[in-house]
Amino acid sequence: MTGAPLGEPWESAGWDGPDWPFTSAAHDSPADLYALWDAAVERSRARIGAALADGGPARLVHLSWPDGRHASLRRLLCDLIEEYGRHTGHADLLREAVDGRVGEDPPAGWKPVTAGVTGSGAAPVR
Repeated sequence: MTGAPLGEPWESAGWDGPDWPFTSAAHDSPADLYALWDAAVERSRARIGAALADGGPARLVHLSWPDGRHASLRRLLCDLIEEYGRHTGHADLLREAVDGRVGEDPPAGWKPVTAGVTGSGAAPVR
C-alpha cells in the first residue's frame, strides 16, 4: 500500500519463473505453511490498520494505473476481498475433488489461530 518492501519470506523468495507459485512450497510442511499464512495475515492486518488510521478508506495507495492515477485504499480492500473469495472457492473445489467432502463445516476439533491478532485478515499487501 505504501510501496515499502514486503519483507520475508517474499524478499528472498527467488520467483523462479512462471512455475514458482506451483513449486515454491513443494518441500514445506503443513505446519510451515500455516505459520507463513498466519504471519502474512498478521502483517496484513497491521498494515491495513495503519493505513486506515492514516487517512481512512479514501486514502490513496502506492499502487497506480498506467496513466498514473492511484487507487484508493477502499478500492484495494474491495479487490482483496474479491480475490480472497475467488481463491477460497477454487481451493474448496480442489479439496472436494480430493476428499469428496462437501459443505461448509470445518473438520472436528479445528480452531482458528487468534492469539494476538485483531482486525480483518487479508493477503499480503504493500
